[in-house]
Amino acid sequence: MPSDTQAAHISKARLWTGRVMSALPVAFFLMDGIMKLVKPPIVVKSTVELGYPENVILPIGIVLLVCTVLYVIPRTSVLGAILLTGYLGGAVATHVRVGAGAFSIVFPIIFGALVWGGLFLRDGRVSALIPLRR
Repeated sequence: MPSDTQAAHISKARLWTGRVMSALPVAFFLMDGIMKLVKPPIVVKSTVELGYPENVILPIGIVLLVCTVLYVIPRTSVLGAILLTGYLGGAVATHVRVGAGAFSIVFPIIFGALVWGGLFLRDGRVSALIPLRR
């Protein structure tokens, strides 16, 4: 669907609500990805405590940043959301495996909901696939 047609079906308020809703996970993912590239001691310690070797921190950070950039670009936002969903699913699985508390398990689920909720509000293609009725 062309972007002109897509924009015609979404009000400005809905578009901006979706953008704001998407901004929180994007800011978090960018910060997290950059921290994985910089590898401060707290990131290394936390990753190793979760059972991952230190040498996977950099590739995980690159994957997260690529997925986030794909999500931010309107043309590839659906692909980015799908990839981020997989990333967040891995986070949930990791925290369940190590017996982390409820917050550590629910946190990525909330961010997944923000990713898809923001995309639903700002992208007419996604809202057409998930027709919510009143």
